[in-house]
This record gives sequence, structure tokens and C-alpha cells, in this order.
Amino acid sequence: MTDPSDTRDLGPRRYSPLWTYLVAVIAAGLAALVVAEMRLGVEEFAALARTSSLFWMLVVLVVLGELRPIIVSNSRLAGGTATSTLFTFAVLLYHGLSVALLIHTLAVVVSGLLHRRAWHRVAFNVSQVALASTAAAVVLGAFGHHPHPAAPWVPDGADIAPVGLAAVAYFAVRCVLVCGAVALHERRPLRRVLRTTIGHQSAMYAALLGLAPLVVVVMSRSPAMVPLFVAPLATMYFTASLSRRRDHQAMHDGLTSLPNRKMLILRTEEALAEARDRQRVGLLLLDLDRFKEVNDTLGHPVGDRLLQIVAHRLTHSVRPGDVVARLGGDEFAVLLPTVRDAFAAREVAARLRVALTEPVRLEGLTFDLDASVGIALYPDHAPDFELLLQRSDVAMYFAKEARTGVEVYVAEKDRNSPERLNLLGDLRRAIGGNELQLHYQPKVGLATGVVEGVEALLRWWHPVRGPVYPADFIPLAEQSYLMRELTQHVIDMALEQAAEWWHQGLKVPVAVNVSARDLLDPALPDLLEAGLVRLSLPPDAVQLEVTERILMTDQAYTADSVRALVRLGVPLALDDFGTGYSSLVRLQRLPVSEVKIDGSFVQRIGKSGDDERIVRSIVDLVRSLGLRSVAEGVETEEAAILLTEMGCDAGQGWWFAEAMPAVETTTWLKARRMRGALPLCGSAEVTAS
Repeated sequence: MTDPSDTRDLGPRRYSPLWTYLVAVIAAGLAALVVAEMRLGVEEFAALARTSSLFWMLVVLVVLGELRPIIVSNSRLAGGTATSTLFTFAVLLYHGLSVALLIHTLAVVVSGLLHRRAWHRVAFNVSQVALASTAAAVVLGAFGHHPHPAAPWVPDGADIAPVGLAAVAYFAVRCVLVCGAVALHERRPLRRVLRTTIGHQSAMYAALLGLAPLVVVVMSRSPAMVPLFVAPLATMYFTASLSRRRDHQAMHDGLTSLPNRKMLILRTEEALAEARDRQRVGLLLLDLDRFKEVNDTLGHPVGDRLLQIVAHRLTHSVRPGDVVARLGGDEFAVLLPTVRDAFAAREVAARLRVALTEPVRLEGLTFDLDASVGIALYPDHAPDFELLLQRSDVAMYFAKEARTGVEVYVAEKDRNSPERLNLLGDLRRAIGGNELQLHYQPKVGLATGVVEGVEALLRWWHPVRGPVYPADFIPLAEQSYLMRELTQHVIDMALEQAAEWWHQGLKVPVAVNVSARDLLDPALPDLLEAGLVRLSLPPDAVQLEVTERILMTDQAYTADSVRALVRLGVPLALDDFGTGYSSLVRLQRLPVSEVKIDGSFVQRIGKSGDDERIVRSIVDLVRSLGLRSVAEGVETEEAAILLTEMGCDAGQGWWFAEAMPAVETTTWLKARRMRGALPLCGSAEVTAS
């Protein structure tokens, strides 16, 4: 079934600049072909075809060469450099223009039929070769050489100049004609197209056209030896194919074969360099809605197939010259090298969404896809690729939040101010340096006074700003690519400190506060297991804390990462309980062993009857589920006594001890152990907030 959005080879729009250009070239080329063939008599051609086995050998070689071009350009319209050029130019030198054009026209038509090319492409290919060959024949004629089947011409050492100039004329005409079509098709300046393609093209043509005189000499003396030239051509073909395959793998996504981020950066930088006054470049960031549900329900193979379908639809819904790239997961980008304004970019985005909403049938099921698209324009919104990508991402978030489908970047709505972006860059450098530290606050059993562990708080001392509060940089990291790196850094620091305590006889496990995204990351269990093995710690030496918001989704109960953590033996704790809208059923299903009561309620007990009733209800609820309760924010003796009476298991806050650096915490723990207040094994909690 034909994809209605597939616009390949439908031809240029009538009366468009490309259509006019193709019509002019085809008309001129066919005229040159007709004039050339009129000079070759029917009887002469019949005699050549009937008596010369060399003629049919050359026909076969030219056809095979046309079927297997050496690709030197990524442009679909430009195609590649056909190895048939060698034999066509050799025939032009030996038998003249008429025979060369006749053989090459036959080869182009056969190739077009086998590859199912559109008629306008076949006609253009015939015409540009006819014009290039005519130019070469004119150069030869200027030197007094007029090859003909009845009088073949074999150049010698004195004919280097006419042969060289004829080759240059042949190459120049073909290169200019093809690059002109590419420039109009992809809406790029001809100068830029010539600059990016002429290097590869000139090298290939120099090799092919340079061999042509040798082929002529062999043709004149030992025609049976001509097929030996296929060997170097095959070497060139396979070498170029291998090089192109390597380049393709480095610049394209392995699943969808779309350009990857590296290729998108190069194409965007090219478009920005080519942009003229009042010309805009658009970058669209597209994220599939509800794709993760499909992936989690039906598995990754179905999800991968769905992504391939999406890639196909996007590729065949954009304009010629636009670039569709996959950035990872279900996130795609579309580069518009030239776009009139934001309204035109919205039209492209709307067309993409329409193409995606066509139902997809896989594994006997029908899927309805949709996407959110964010748009950023150069120079209106950003001066370079990184900012274009960041601001199209912001616009995409607006589209998701407002459920409008498509949004253009609006600076007034952007919460990512330059100051925040600078802070994000500083945080990236801080992770690799020594600016981040963990401070620890004890967690104490309310009934026994036993220290059950410590909570570690992440601290950042900026060399210029001074102390930066977690509330200022943790949300920023959560909205960026840095959160995974920051979480890994905190886990490494916490495990190393736990191992130091463990080997000193202070056997306190470590719990790390992670976001919902971290918890669902399939790499998290492997990261923890590797750290525990490296530091010789048991699985219960680490505990993970997640906020109550994780209960609002079903992903945590089915995630492979959560099941892997349970198998590993790493306990989970629920943080900030009471601030969300959790249900008993959801709380029972999540494999947590401890629930922490949010400090905002604890700090008001003894002052507010409502808050006291809330805390008492949470303690009773947690106990009924067979879980431990821990109160955060215990700041007074009165609060500690009330919590003990309620049956709360443990508490932490300034009343017991404030957060301390690792060295001071070690001294504090050793002092408590000497007083007999620390058992042989307790628990510790580490949080990155």
C-alpha cells in the first residue's frame, strides 16, 4: 500500500524554479542528443553493431557501470558518480559523440527502469550527459579531432592537452548541471552545494576520466583486455562503499537510519552559515505522547518497530532539504534550513502531526499516535544550535503542558533564564570537581535513643557564588541531562563514606534519595551492584528513597529496575509522605520498608491540632501496613515526646543533631558508640536534596 505522505519522485511542482530548470536542461539535452544521432548514419551504426564485438562489450560495461554508481554525495538527487563515465568518455574519444551518447542513453534508460526512477530523473540524467559529452566533443573538434566509427581516434602522447581539456569540460558541465538541480531541490545556494560536493566529485572524475585514454589504447590494440579495467573500478566502488558505510554509522541512528545528533549539529551549523538577511532557520523538537506506555506494555521490539514507522512518516512528510533526526528514545528533531516565519514553521509541524496520527497496526493491535512539537527559530530565538535545541525543548514542554500539540518558543514563558543556564554549566563542572560534598544528620530511635543511621544532605560551595542551596540547583538538574550524572556522583560519594564507616566498625548502611526518573532507570541496579561489590558492602548497606509522587503512576510497580533492586536486596523508603495523594492500595504494592513523614506536619505538632491528628493517622497507617515510620523535622523536645507517644519508630532533626561534614559525623558516631547508644548494625539514609 502506498503511503499517502510519501512524496518521493513525484516530481517538482509545475512552474516552480526546479521544474523550469529541469525542463530547460532536458530540452537542451534532448536537442543535443538528436543532433548528434542525426550525424550517425543508420547503415554505419548497423554495421558497427553487427561486426564489432567490442561495441556490445562496451554496452554491457556502460550499463553495469550505470547500475552501480560510486556514491560521493548524501543528496538523493545528486546520486553518485557512475563508473560508466570511464567507458562513455573512452567511446567518445574512440568512436565519437554519436556512439557514446547512444550507448549511455541506453544505459540510463535501463538503470531507470530497473530502479523505478521517475521519468523526469531519467530524462535529466540523459540530458546532462548529452550536454557534457557535447561540450567535450566541441573541445576535441577545436583541436581538429573528430572521432567517428569509420575513423576511430587513438590519442598519443602529444594529445594530452585536448584530452585533458575535453575531460575538464565534461566534468564542469555535469557538475554544474547536477549541483544546480540539487541547489534548487534542497533550497540551498549553488555556491554552497558546489563547495561541499566538488572535492569528492573532482577526485572521482579525475580517476575515471584519466583512465579513459588507456582504455582507448587497449580498445585499439587488444579489445579482449578491456574488461580488465573492471578490477580497479570494483576496488574503487567497494572502497567508497565501505567508507560511506562507516561515515553513515557514525552520523546516523542505528535503529531508524535517520541522522543522529552529530549529523544534526553539522547540518544546522551549515544552515546557520548559509542564512542570509531576513532568512530564518527553524528547529523543531518532537516527542511522542504515551510512547512509553506502548513500550512497557508490548515490549521493546514493538516499540522499535513503531519508532521505525514514525521515522518513515516524518521523513516523507517534510520538504526537500529538511533534515529529520532522531536524538534518542522517542525524541526526534526536524531542521528547516530555510523557513519564512513562525507561521510557516507551524504549518510544517502541523503536517508532521497529521502524518503521525494515521493509525498504526502492529501485532494485531491498532495504535493512535500523537506528538508534541516545540519550535525555535534563528535568529529570532537563538544564535546557535545549542540554544536552538534548548529553546525548542522549552517550547515542546509548553506544548505538552498546555496540550496544544504545537508551540513556538516565547521568551516570557521560559523559566530557563541565562543565569540558570550558567548555573547549570557550573554544576556540570562541579560534578567533575571537588565542590560537591555530603553532610550528615543522624536518625535516632525515639523509644530507645539508639542512632539508627544518618541522613546525608548534598552541599555545593561555588567558588564565586559561595553556598548554593539544593532548592536552587536540584530542580534545575532534574529538568536537564545532568540528573543521572549527579545521582551517580552522589551514590559514589555515599557508598565510599559508608564503606569507610563499615570498615571502622560503624556498620551503617546508606540510603540515596533518587528521583522517579532515576528509580526507573534500568542502569541504576547495575550501578549500585557494582559499587557494593567494589567496596565489599552487603546489599542492605544502601537504601533508596523516593518521593510520594512516584505513587501517582503505575510505572514503579512494573519497572524492571524496581524488580532488579528488590532482587538485589536494596530496601526502599518513601520520603515526604503526606504531601501527595497516595492510596492504600498503591502504598501496599510498592515494595517499601520505611515511610518518612514530611517535616511540614511534624514541625507543627503541639501547635496545631489538625497537624497532630494527621501525623498520628500516618503513624497508625504505616504501622498497620507493617512498615517503619520516621518523622522528619523534629526540632523540639515536645515534638519528640509526642511522636514517641504516638508510636513513631524514629525521628531526625535539629533536636537530635544538625547536619555535619563527614569527619564530624564520624566523631559523633564513635562517641555515641562508646556510650553504648549505637548497636552493632544500624541504618543510614543519604539524600541528594
